[in-house]
Amino acid sequence: MNKTAKIIFMGTPEFAVPALNALHKNGQDVALVVTRPDRPKGRGRKVFPPPVKEAATKFGYEIIQPPSIRTAEFSDHMAKHQPDVIVVVAFGHIIPKNILAIPKVGTLNIHASLLPKYRGPAPIQWAIINGEKETGITIILMDEGLDTGDILLSSKIEILPDDTSGALHDRLAELGADLLIRTLDSFKTDKIHPISQDHSQATYAPLLKKNDGRLNWEMPASALEALIRGITPWPGAFTYHENKRLKIFKARPIFMDTPETPGTVIRGFPDELRVATGEGVLSIMEIQGSSGKRLLIKDFLRGYHLTPGTILH
Repeated sequence: MNKTAKIIFMGTPEFAVPALNALHKNGQDVALVVTRPDRPKGRGRKVFPPPVKEAATKFGYEIIQPPSIRTAEFSDHMAKHQPDVIVVVAFGHIIPKNILAIPKVGTLNIHASLLPKYRGPAPIQWAIINGEKETGITIILMDEGLDTGDILLSSKIEILPDDTSGALHDRLAELGADLLIRTLDSFKTDKIHPISQDHSQATYAPLLKKNDGRLNWEMPASALEALIRGITPWPGAFTYHENKRLKIFKARPIFMDTPETPGTVIRGFPDELRVATGEGVLSIMEIQGSSGKRLLIKDFLRGYHLTPGTILH
């Protein structure tokens, strides 16, 4: 491929926007943008467009939002553009075989892990939850499997000690955009050499559900701290005091022994909230009550008393 590729871009959430921005900035020929239908959000259920649609509209690209990508009408519409490459970034659906067969060169996917580790829909969150020290971006040539295609390029990034999944998400999205352009440039100069994944090393990063954010105080403090970072901002870490939900944004483990049952508030400094865990103690630093806003723990405790011996569950 020694010319600028004709590209169809398929993506939906904020993670995909930097890649689309990079294609536009680099003068790539984006013939069509495919994204998910507009969806209602929030308490008022107001309908909002996906972030990719907003970016594509700004650039004046043709946009389609099919309710299904498994119809003859959709595949015909894709095929008529005669793309060299389809780029898929967090589109939200498995791409069927007949669509993968349309582009002349292939279908590229930006995946937010160092494949074959953390295949699946939540690689950023699980890398933090599991205490990984690094992660990265992998560009693959898609096949019919779930993140099983040959590796084209990859790049590592350090997971910082205070990274939340939100912060890491933003850095990886930018890294993915840069790596996509490098991949397309490598195709032009025939310097790309696909490498098969070692499937025996594969791990899976399943989708997180709302209730996955509920803290199990039997876990070690260090694991709870990693979990809190990994599920911030979504689904968010929480616990209960009596019937009141407390959302926890930031904490740090304290490596000390306590005889108290996990989930018990223990004595600390006046502006601290220390909770016994299965191993060590968790000091909660930022919190939100069932009604109110996110606060530093010292400000929260001025109006909400959690005395030693209180049980969180």
